[in-house]
Amino acid sequence: MKQMKIIDRYLIRQFLQTVFFALLAFIMIFLVIDAMENLDDFIDQNVPWINIVHYYVVFTPEIIKLITPVAVLFGALFTAGKVSTLSELTAMRASGVSLYRFMAPFVVTALLISIISLYFGGYIVPMANKTKIYIEQTYLKKGLSFTGSNIYFQDSKTRIVSISYFDSNLNWANRVSIQDFNEADLTEMRSRIDAQKLEYDSLSGLWKARQGVKRTFTDQSETAEYFDSLKLNDLHFQPIDLSKKQQKPAEMNLSELSDLIDAQKRAGTNPTVAQIEYHSRFAFAMTCVIIVLFGLPISANKRKSGLAAQVGINILIAFIYLVFMKVSQAFGKNGALDPVLTAWFANLIFAAGTFITLPRMKY
Repeated sequence: MKQMKIIDRYLIRQFLQTVFFALLAFIMIFLVIDAMENLDDFIDQNVPWINIVHYYVVFTPEIIKLITPVAVLFGALFTAGKVSTLSELTAMRASGVSLYRFMAPFVVTALLISIISLYFGGYIVPMANKTKIYIEQTYLKKGLSFTGSNIYFQDSKTRIVSISYFDSNLNWANRVSIQDFNEADLTEMRSRIDAQKLEYDSLSGLWKARQGVKRTFTDQSETAEYFDSLKLNDLHFQPIDLSKKQQKPAEMNLSELSDLIDAQKRAGTNPTVAQIEYHSRFAFAMTCVIIVLFGLPISANKRKSGLAAQVGINILIAFIYLVFMKVSQAFGKNGALDPVLTAWFANLIFAAGTFITLPRMKY
């Protein structure tokens, strides 16, 4: 028993060291590639260097989330291949250690990494993405909607509000339309306000419409009143409500996604995209365990092709896994798959593959 604890500590130490350096190397590669792609945009928009550094600091958590499964697989394969090549695995097996027992420290460590990844991807990454998206919108002019409306909601039983874009820092909305309908006949519009800007006065707690027109409809006529400023006393939403409505799923943590799904269900809208994002956070976190179970038995067996070929093949498997996950998400967003099945489909396929690789291990 004491001997196995020593071996477990040795394998876990080698495993974690390899994962760390692989993670570091992959982060540097991603950052360099992205910097080369965005360098022209940074220069064209005259982005200060401090903002560029800030952008990549908050971009790093997203990179870590994406490449952690690859780094974990690389660490497991490299460590297992190394002990196999140096005949350390042969010595362990000669002393009565089965390959299943040999895999135990890798699987347990991968499970702990998955649990950490769930919290990291569910709460830390969305928080960093909020800042990243803000920098993109402010300095790189990415992700802004200049046509149409990206916020559309029902403020009351008889009122619909449409907003093109809301700036949460300045507390104003651009290109706003407020439509009021007859309570007795909700297909009959009674009035409509169209304004270039809607500003929030934090002192009075009221909204002010700027540079617009208010149209009033009756059974027989229509009147139009143009204004430079119009105080609106009967709006039921605040800036924080608009910020939440404008948030992308990538900016939401698990709790916010759950609230969004419930709100969309209550409003009668389709929550599929939010459901896929929510369940994918859990499924992606478990990727580390699944691909270790799938790839480690291959690397634990000595093959004439050598360690490099084994690592290359299994890294390829990891990227195919990630691509497969994205493809299944595309089918799910189109309604072809159930949201839960969409999120877990790639995991289920590769988990089934472990029943092929595990029995083929050489004892």
